[in-house]
Amino acid sequence: VHTRSGTLYPWHRDHKLSSMGKGMGARSRGLRACTRDLFSKKPRDKGYNPPLTTFLRTYKIGDTVDIVCNAAQQKGMPFKFYHGRTGTVFNVTRRGIGVEVNKVHREKQLLKRVHVRVEHLRPSKSRTGHLDRVKKNEELKKIAKDSGTPCDISLLKRQPVGPRDGFQLELGNSFQGKVHTLTPQPYVFKPMTKVDPFYTDQGS
Repeated sequence: VHTRSGTLYPWHRDHKLSSMGKGMGARSRGLRACTRDLFSKKPRDKGYNPPLTTFLRTYKIGDTVDIVCNAAQQKGMPFKFYHGRTGTVFNVTRRGIGVEVNKVHREKQLLKRVHVRVEHLRPSKSRTGHLDRVKKNEELKKIAKDSGTPCDISLLKRQPVGPRDGFQLELGNSFQGKVHTLTPQPYVFKPMTKVDPFYTDQGS
């Protein structure tokens, strides 16, 4: 509702506008909108009782961490976009950990920096396989250096999984000791006929 001066005041609003999606009945656009299932917890994990390991972990600059929001702790909670993202620690403070996360916006990749509490962080396992492979390669290189024979390059690189090895099938271990051939039966369409429950064949 507009006044003669053209100014719209809050007390001039009509309650009918709420049904049009413009007033108090508009869709929620808050910081935690649409997080009913995103921040939900399992029945056994409900309540604010995180294990002591959560607070006793030591995070260092350069560590890879996963951001998983704990709905029981509202302080230091990042925005819902960062839930489930993996980043790198760039700062450590008394109550929070600074994490760098890549965010793709249209054709750009932005480097976002957020500070979150330790309740919403956990060490990432995304680089576990890579670090294990690096450790294994270093051991192979050391053995090759000590023995004087160069290490095969194929052992240091990941190889695609090939087909399974062939084997000879023993008929004695199979059912009835013979080869069974399965033949599909042809499908014959039979139209449904209406059956009268009170009809009895007099001939039989």
